[in-house]
Amino acid sequence: MPIVTVVAVAVAIVLSFIGSGALGGTPISEAAGGALSADATPFAPAGPAFSIWSIVYLGLIVYAVYQVLPRQRGSARQAALRPWAAASALLNAGWILTVQAGSVLASVAVIVVLLVVLLRILIILKTTRPTSWVDTLVVDGTFGLYLGWVCVATTANIAAWVATTGLDTFPGWQWAAVGILVVVLFIGSALALHSEGRIAPALAIAWGLSWIAVARTSGEFASPMVVWSAAIAAALVLVGTVLVRLLNGQSQNSSDR
Repeated sequence: MPIVTVVAVAVAIVLSFIGSGALGGTPISEAAGGALSADATPFAPAGPAFSIWSIVYLGLIVYAVYQVLPRQRGSARQAALRPWAAASALLNAGWILTVQAGSVLASVAVIVVLLVVLLRILIILKTTRPTSWVDTLVVDGTFGLYLGWVCVATTANIAAWVATTGLDTFPGWQWAAVGILVVVLFIGSALALHSEGRIAPALAIAWGLSWIAVARTSGEFASPMVVWSAAIAAALVLVGTVLVRLLNGQSQNSSDR
């Protein structure tokens, strides 16, 4: 099974690299009629936001190598994680392929399944203990960032699909965007509470929200209301997660006494 996970991650990353347009094909921002470009919807992050994928892919590569090491082969934590990690990588590649095929609705279906898989991974990470700081960084860090970013990407993907129906330019679009930001804030807060203050998901969510704020400073959907709402939501997710982590640490210290 460790080798199967390595192969799955390798295949997924190669397909993702090819499908992203990095080798001369159609970039994701231009595929599906530009539905996922930075100025396609009021909720689309600015282009630099997607550079987080480089960190996630690098983390997946390191994880694939890490979980095949002799000490990790017999790890109950890695055994529980491997099939879900492989599935998450393959689903990410599948998402890119659906976008390249021009089906925004299909991409929404795939990314929702990907989100569910990553939430399952979070449960596994929470109920199993890392064996070292390397385990924490490579496994918890990688999949935490992955989950946080996909939370933002899922809402952006749904907004892109809504835009294809022509409902993104109705008079109240700014309030609708703020409403979506509130939903993401709620998700970020729920993740902080459920994960007992894991920082990686919060960092990725705050990163995505910050670039949504940047994107709304200009273009067709420029809106100071959305800019401030996104920036405040990003700050609240980070601050709230840190507070949860600190309070959880204090409660653990009290129970150890």
